[in-house]
Amino acid sequence: MTNQIKIAVIGVGRWGVHLLRNFLAHPQVNVVAVVDPHPERLAAVKQQFNLDENVVLTTQWEDLKKVPGLTGVAIATPATTHYVLIKDALQQGYHVLAEKPLTLNPVECRELCHLAEQHHSILMVDHTYLFHPAVERGKTVVRAGKLGDLRYGYATRTHLGPVRQDVDALWDLAIHDIAIFNAWLGQIPVKVQATGTVWLQGEGSRELTHSPSLTQGLADLVWLTLTYPDGFQAYIHLCWLNPDKQRRLAIVGSLGSLIFDEMSLLSPLTLLHGEFEQQGNQFIPVNQRQVVLELEPGEPLQKVCSSFVVSILNNTPSEVSSGWVGTELVEILAGLTVSLGQGGKPVFLNDRQGAKVI
Repeated sequence: MTNQIKIAVIGVGRWGVHLLRNFLAHPQVNVVAVVDPHPERLAAVKQQFNLDENVVLTTQWEDLKKVPGLTGVAIATPATTHYVLIKDALQQGYHVLAEKPLTLNPVECRELCHLAEQHHSILMVDHTYLFHPAVERGKTVVRAGKLGDLRYGYATRTHLGPVRQDVDALWDLAIHDIAIFNAWLGQIPVKVQATGTVWLQGEGSRELTHSPSLTQGLADLVWLTLTYPDGFQAYIHLCWLNPDKQRRLAIVGSLGSLIFDEMSLLSPLTLLHGEFEQQGNQFIPVNQRQVVLELEPGEPLQKVCSSFVVSILNNTPSEVSSGWVGTELVEILAGLTVSLGQGGKPVFLNDRQGAKVI
């Protein structure tokens, strides 16, 4: 198929290099430029992917304005740089795929979404988990009512690093599980709470310039509670200094539990049937069985890139991960940050108008 879309990848670090790989492989994309402030990274990707001599390799974002016919950009730079880069790109008329989070500020996120609409440009956020086959299949299971009455959810995301110096564990890790819960439930939280502990990077150990984190430092351990409009609650455990690597999320209902476990050797998505039958004053477990759910093959990030291309070609925002979806998630994180700084006080999220502590 003839290449139709000219795309530039901005940032080819740990994640950006995978965006570059996927766009290079896409039949409807012509990667015309790569931007990264580190010349050694540009040299490395040029060799790794055997890039054509016509591909512009530059350390300066401004050089993209000299590239003729550029259609869109994929931004995989630190979150603190997103607002300026995305705003400039949208003002240039480019479509934008941005690494999560969209920005660190809900007001900035809303501004960018409105700017994209004004310029009739696509603004999409790379919430990769929303394109994971297990998350897609899990959504159909929950929405079909196979769990019965939904009772609560829980998630654990721990590992030994990487330890970020720009944001805390909340902003680094929570967005994944919140996005999955929102997608499976078809709701967004109305109340949030967060408590945290700082061990590694306390106040005075570094200059806390950009991080929306605890005033006493960057939280290494965070516990979250999300409350949804129908009363459903989800509990999330996040830590980046725990050698016990876990990537597990579940929703528990009256008829069973749906478990998404990335570390499972059997299957990442399992449906555990089981309920209680009351006999007198006793509750007896019945109908217990395990079903391993089959998943459609496919790399989630490849689906992200393809969805971005389709959105551009159809001039239609992504239904799964638009800029507004990214904005909702940043608003939730901002509310959790307020709660974290207030020692776990509940924060009500007002419809796109900020957060209120009670």
